[in-house]
Amino acid sequence: MQSRQSLELRQHQQLALTPQLQQSIRFLQLSAHELELEVAQALLENPLLERDEEYDTVTPDTVADDAHAQEDRWDTPGASSGSDGAGSSDAPTRPETALAVSLQEHLHEQLRLTRAQARDTALVSLLIDELDENGYLPTPLEEILDCLPKALGVRASELQAALNLLQSFDPPGVGATSLGDCLCLQLRQLAGGSDTGIPGDVVECAQRIAREHLALLATGNMTRLREALDCPLPLLRAAHALLLQLEPKPARDWASSTADYIVPDVLVQRVGDRWIARINPAVMPRLRVNALYEGMLATSTATTGLHSQLQQAHGLIKSVQQRYVTILRVAQAVVERQRDFFEHGTAAMRPLGLRDIAQELQMHESTVSRSTKQKYAQTPWGVIELKRFFGVALQTDDGEATSATAVRELIRKLVSNEPPGKPLSDSQIALRLADQGVVIARRTVAKYREAAGIEPAILRKARAALDPV
Repeated sequence: MQSRQSLELRQHQQLALTPQLQQSIRFLQLSAHELELEVAQALLENPLLERDEEYDTVTPDTVADDAHAQEDRWDTPGASSGSDGAGSSDAPTRPETALAVSLQEHLHEQLRLTRAQARDTALVSLLIDELDENGYLPTPLEEILDCLPKALGVRASELQAALNLLQSFDPPGVGATSLGDCLCLQLRQLAGGSDTGIPGDVVECAQRIAREHLALLATGNMTRLREALDCPLPLLRAAHALLLQLEPKPARDWASSTADYIVPDVLVQRVGDRWIARINPAVMPRLRVNALYEGMLATSTATTGLHSQLQQAHGLIKSVQQRYVTILRVAQAVVERQRDFFEHGTAAMRPLGLRDIAQELQMHESTVSRSTKQKYAQTPWGVIELKRFFGVALQTDDGEATSATAVRELIRKLVSNEPPGKPLSDSQIALRLADQGVVIARRTVAKYREAAGIEPAILRKARAALDPV
């Protein structure tokens, strides 16, 4: 068999992802916080890149205004050294902010005040370090004992004594191994206290519930719980009210988690009869290339590494600008499609798909998805992620379509208005929605109810039964 060689010409088109295009795509899918981190890193690495306000010159008028403000501050009554007979060093100052104390530090401080031996102190310190963020001891004592070196000769009784000492510390319930144990520790301190004003039979009944019948209490079936305890209903209600006063998470006051907040990328405002979207100037980085360095490189004939950094600086500024241009186009298209939402709220949300916006703006669906993921809009109804404006369509009796978001809002309203003692089941919610023209199956109701964070009817009924009278 003979092989032949031949030459032929073919034409084809291929999209090449240049580094500039790759950077633009990556910047588009970043959140505002992630973009700020990228910009901060670029400012550190590229000496030609700077913020607009970073090297702005202070005008003489500004300096004069600051001088007058300084003089006015010194002329304020009580600010001079002769106003109170003391020098300027005695002027009132702002108090220092108190340093946050962790739960472990709080417990170690109490341990230092005890008269425990060095061996017991070491065991209690070991248990303190094992506590979780709620103040519980999640690791069984047997496992802790197995992890200790055998050469120390630590006995189980010693470790249990160390745990008992830890459980006597403040806050009450710290060092508990379970929720029932935590409640029993707090009840034990109440029983041992003086002048609490709580009858002993109420404390004893609450201890039995916490120790043996927490699962039955969670069901809300007070009849079965009363039969299991063999006690009158007033005593049971008093014990339940006492349990509600206890703290299920002893370390709650020492929680050091910082609340997260969101700065919206888009601001939606009403201008006349239209709703207009605009970029939030607080999240848009204001960048520029240093004009002095750029001019020096323009007149220089030598090729240095600064030329590539100059190109990178221009490319980064262009990518950031292109990111916000794309987000603004997508946001404005979404606002025009969801006008009813801005007028009437979540219940008026219309069905919308990524393909609808992509076809209108002549973009790819992936570009629309990147433009809406982790991008938030400030609306009259709160700060909402742009991706929440997209949802599947559900047909109604009149031939119109509604969105899944609107259906979840309808379910939430039905549940909020239901009788506490007779919550609506999923089947009943489906019938109520059918009366409003939205025909969906019971399983669909259950799916949307769970997505809205609403508990089943049996748990809602149990919570209503456990509410104190």
